[in-house]
Amino acid sequence: MTTGIRKYAQLATTAPMKPAERLRTHRFGANYVPSRNWWYCWNDFDKRAIARDFDRIASIGMDHIRIMLLWPYFQPNPTSVSSAHLDRLDSLMTLAEARGLDVCVTALNGFLSGYHFEPPYCVGKSIYTDATAIAAQERFFQALAALTGRHPNFLGFDLGNEICCYRQAELAVGDAWQGHMLGLLRQISPDGVHVNGVDHQPWFRPNTFSPKALTAGQQIVPIHCWTYFTGALDRGGALGSPSVNLLAGMAALVRAYAGDPDKPVWVQEYGASLEWMDAPTLATWTERATLAAIEQGVSWMTWWCSHDIDPGYEFASLEYGLGLFTTSNQPKAHTEVIREIIDAYSGKPVVIPPPTRALPPLPAEATIESTWQWLEDWAK
Repeated sequence: MTTGIRKYAQLATTAPMKPAERLRTHRFGANYVPSRNWWYCWNDFDKRAIARDFDRIASIGMDHIRIMLLWPYFQPNPTSVSSAHLDRLDSLMTLAEARGLDVCVTALNGFLSGYHFEPPYCVGKSIYTDATAIAAQERFFQALAALTGRHPNFLGFDLGNEICCYRQAELAVGDAWQGHMLGLLRQISPDGVHVNGVDHQPWFRPNTFSPKALTAGQQIVPIHCWTYFTGALDRGGALGSPSVNLLAGMAALVRAYAGDPDKPVWVQEYGASLEWMDAPTLATWTERATLAAIEQGVSWMTWWCSHDIDPGYEFASLEYGLGLFTTSNQPKAHTEVIREIIDAYSGKPVVIPPPTRALPPLPAEATIESTWQWLEDWAK
């Protein structure tokens, strides 16, 4: 274990946890990307390949995965949910359960790895207000809840992967839709932890969902912390303060918007491409950024992603090397860093440090520059 990991491990405690504090326990996982067939695997399902992938994820101590349904595959028609694809989801969850992995099911995926997968019946309609689109969403979640309710390793639903990246709306419209859908999920799947996994944009500038609704409407607030897409790399490089403190700073920003210094936070996506930094730097950044987030009291950490993408598929080049494991299930240098951190923290209660000074005032108007000014003032 490196010196940095030992240093921050002193913050952890093994005191018994109360049931109400389940969101305040350190958990570590990965956004699962299948080593074979990417998420096209829903149409070309290979249980043995998925089982091998899950064996590797579990081997480094991870306890959960976040998976991606491709919405038009699962619901090709607004009044129909594919029984074949539900059966494959059932099999995947059983494979995960056998390896001690809880599963967060991300459902309304019309955008993933830079590709759009919009259901044909949503073309030209607002997915946030159109009655047919909303009825289809409700039907889809009800079918999913009936299946996932049979699995003890079901963690909860994520509405959709960064849904505001491909469908935008006025804040009042997006907030109302989120409130309706999360309310439905709490009703039909009361034991799940249900979230809206947006990217960084709603925190940096107005985009579909307001920070107020995102913090008030979720038990634990997921954040996606990418040094490249947020502009952190341009503000000091891979090991500069903006990059190393991005996860911790965004968690502090969430709590500032929530008006609650103890609000549980889930870093639901973080990672880096070798196009942005070399392998040794990536390992160093992984350690420093993850430990800074833990020191700030982040509850759950979920790396993007578990496996590289087969370069035979046509994606943006940065997408191919984001995994903890290669397509042949070989670990990388930063994978060992993650394993050591998991060994030190997994299952331990979260410790949120008491404030040493008042938080900076929130931006009067949220823009990329004003938000970065807040993050830099916070990090001083």
